[in-house]
Amino acid sequence: MTDQAVVTLPKGLYPEIEPYDTGYMPTEGKHQIYYEQSGNPQGIPVVVVHGGPGGGTSPNLRCYFNPKAYRIILFDQRGCGKSRPHASQDLSLEDNTTWHLVADMESLRERLGVNKWVVFGGSWGSTLSLAYALTHTQRVSALILRGIFLVRQSELDWFYQGGAANIYPDLWERFVAPIPQAERGNLLAAYIKRLNGEDAAERVRCALAWSGWEGDTLSIEGPPEAPTKFTDPDFAVAFARIESWYFQNRGFFESDNWILENVHKLKNIPAWIVQGRYDVVTPMTSAWDLHRAWPEAKFHLVKKAGHSSSDPGVLDGLVAAADEAITVVS
Repeated sequence: MTDQAVVTLPKGLYPEIEPYDTGYMPTEGKHQIYYEQSGNPQGIPVVVVHGGPGGGTSPNLRCYFNPKAYRIILFDQRGCGKSRPHASQDLSLEDNTTWHLVADMESLRERLGVNKWVVFGGSWGSTLSLAYALTHTQRVSALILRGIFLVRQSELDWFYQGGAANIYPDLWERFVAPIPQAERGNLLAAYIKRLNGEDAAERVRCALAWSGWEGDTLSIEGPPEAPTKFTDPDFAVAFARIESWYFQNRGFFESDNWILENVHKLKNIPAWIVQGRYDVVTPMTSAWDLHRAWPEAKFHLVKKAGHSSSDPGVLDGLVAAADEAITVVS
């Protein structure tokens, strides 16, 4: 594809479906990973990698795929969603790194008897999808990615140290409100101290501010009017604690540009990148850098969209990519 926006006819999501199989996968440690399968048991396996870190899956993630063609596999990463223990209750964050999650994905593939699968991920899900694909390249039949996030310092500074505040100054005030002025020079460190402190009320207050900042900036349409999961204290605590833990450790990658330095290894895997131009959470710079380093992947720039997978154009681009992948990997 060209560097310009790809025009696709609006497709919308496929109808809601229920899983035909659910379960928990044990790990070598304390974690138990929730997973589910829906769609066609004999279809093309696709694994959905949710965002965050710490975001968890949701039923609508089943609906990006033709249920007659795909065997749709969802799972909750360590500490979040239905996986156990939940990070809102277990404060240790033991054995929770990118490479533990990559190993979980590979164990899940083996458990479900999948030879190769399409890997579908957005935001942090794009990061983890790329890390998995670079580690287990022979097990990936295609990649569909959205809202590219490479866990580079520049990305973290943009969203958590004032860059995005220039676009959402009103929402930024709410984000920084729990942190004393003297500590705002390093907001990530200030939040980590409070999210892992012994004051439970302060932990919840800071978690809600952290998750609210992300939730309110997801869509180009602005903050949602109806309450969302980002206002739920249990979700917010798990989400904020896991996310800040990963960001503190820079995704557990060897270098700031680890993905870009290695992505050439994926040049023979069919891939689609869908990116909203006005994505504030994961700005287009990273998607563009990935596109330049990986020209073999089809790049779909959505001119009037933000970060959310449900923004018009992003949703259509993802469904179209999943439909196209059927003919490519069959």
